[in-house]
Amino acid sequence: MKKIIFTLALTLMGVVAMAQNAKLPENISLKTLDGKTVQSSEIKNDGKPIIISFWATWCKPCNNELDAIKEVYEEWQNETGVKLVAISIDDTRSAARVKPWVDGKDWPYEVYLDQNKDLARAMNVGADVPFSFIVDGNGEIVWQHKGYQPGAEEELIEQVRSFINK
Repeated sequence: MKKIIFTLALTLMGVVAMAQNAKLPENISLKTLDGKTVQSSEIKNDGKPIIISFWATWCKPCNNELDAIKEVYEEWQNETGVKLVAISIDDTRSAARVKPWVDGKDWPYEVYLDQNKDLARAMNVGADVPFSFIVDGNGEIVWQHKGYQPGAEEELIEQVRSFINK
């Protein structure tokens, strides 16, 4: 029992440490919607904040969150310079649906495929999506949040604002 509690405590400390200025993992391969390979180190925004949102086509809260952000995204960009990168964790069986899904939603985000969930694992995401991170202009993870409820996008932009005003 003590071993289980100790392991759980270490796991929770790892998640907290990730939120406390851990760097965005580098050299993890992702796919673009056109099938090209890119490295996670290529996720940049000229020193401005980045929202990284892990999602899946089958995840209703994920789609609700990305749809809600779409409505205010241009305003967010104009105000803060933030860029949203949506990373699909759809596996190889469902990955073919991602591009038509994104095109149908007309999402203005950069979208990548993490079919093997390598980046998701490196960032302690697992399959519990939506999971969002804010990465500051130095590539450090400064905030994270799991799940979505209507209106939660307001907390997200407030967090972005608080980090650009430091």
